[in-house]
Amino acid sequence: MVPHLTTSLTGPLQELERLVLDRRPEIEHWFRAQFAEHEVPFYSSVDLRNSGFKLAPVDTNLFPGGFNNLNPDFLPLCVHAAMSAVQKLCPDAERFVLVPENHTRNLFYLQNVATLKRILEGAGLAVRIGSLIPELAGPTEFTTAGGETLLLEPLRRSGNRVYLEDFDPCAVIVNNDLSAGIPPIFEGLEQTVVPHLVAGWSTRRKSQHFHAYDRVAEDFAKMLGIDPWLINPAFSQCGKVNFSEKEGEECLAANVEAVLGEVREKYAKYGIAEPPFAIVKADAGTYGMGIMTVRSVDDVRNLNRKTRNKMAVIKEGQPVHEVLIQEGVYSFESVEGFVAEPVVYMIDQFVVGGFYRVNTERGKDENLNAPGMSFRPLAFETDCHSPDCTGGAGAPPNRFYTYGVVARLAMLAAALEVEELVARSLERAPQAATA
Repeated sequence: MVPHLTTSLTGPLQELERLVLDRRPEIEHWFRAQFAEHEVPFYSSVDLRNSGFKLAPVDTNLFPGGFNNLNPDFLPLCVHAAMSAVQKLCPDAERFVLVPENHTRNLFYLQNVATLKRILEGAGLAVRIGSLIPELAGPTEFTTAGGETLLLEPLRRSGNRVYLEDFDPCAVIVNNDLSAGIPPIFEGLEQTVVPHLVAGWSTRRKSQHFHAYDRVAEDFAKMLGIDPWLINPAFSQCGKVNFSEKEGEECLAANVEAVLGEVREKYAKYGIAEPPFAIVKADAGTYGMGIMTVRSVDDVRNLNRKTRNKMAVIKEGQPVHEVLIQEGVYSFESVEGFVAEPVVYMIDQFVVGGFYRVNTERGKDENLNAPGMSFRPLAFETDCHSPDCTGGAGAPPNRFYTYGVVARLAMLAAALEVEELVARSLERAPQAATA
């Protein structure tokens, strides 16, 4: 279910870890029931923060772009999980087109595309790369950070199908988070497209995801007999912000105070001496843009011009008017003396690996997805090379299992979130047709 991987923590098990490991059969039974009812994302990644007393997701990506950062030893797990995902998607599929982001100057991202292509080919598919770059006139080779050659071809459309020259794909896999909107070339296709297009950042909101996660965490915590706060960051949302014009400050300040107040109460209950903090981030988007740490209301009432400019726009130059105010979760994990946070990758319902995001310039109460970050692949625990490895007497416990559990909770929340987004889009479609 979850690989037995090394983690940076080597001391005694924390109470939450021990409980989760002890209740593994019940947990896996609960997950099986959930996955039978909900269609999980084709792939996903989850950023976690582990403060010892609390382990919680802080971001869930439905267009993960870091498969190149996984340990190459994970490739067999990825291939088997991809085979399961494809079987659900279209059992007769033979040809897939993979549609990446347009930023070809990021050679590490291109390495991610090459890794994804290799995973899908390992699952028995013919895979080619269809690009949305407007100025791409014909098939063009690019070199990845790993020195591989990647052929990008202009994606074309005929009727209700997209294609490449001499290549008619059964399905389209998108690795572009659609921050700038859903491209018209994808509208009304008869081919299967995954992830669902409503999962892109032009329609998706982080606050919606964490509302769904609230429900998942509540159900899971009730089954396990724990306080859901131990796996769930408090949050609020403000949708009337304009950082450039200094608008929405009172909305932002009130929500920051509400979140910090809730965290103070929990810290007092559990005897936690650390000062609470919150993360203010754009309610849509990724790449670590539009994020700041705040420790008091004054921090959002006295923003300097540099911070306002940083918060005002995100990827593709999209302006920020909606923000998520999220409880800050300390990271007490470190790699080589620097603060680190685990990132867990999943294909279908399976955990296929992970890595640590390490930042040499940030502290335990700051966003690590920022300049100074690097990635350290996790390795299989010695003598444990299969997902269900339990080891013999004296074998180390699978500390990574707890990470996999919380990541799958976030992935399940994403499934609920997408279901709701699809239902809303279907409701709007008839209205648009009659308008």
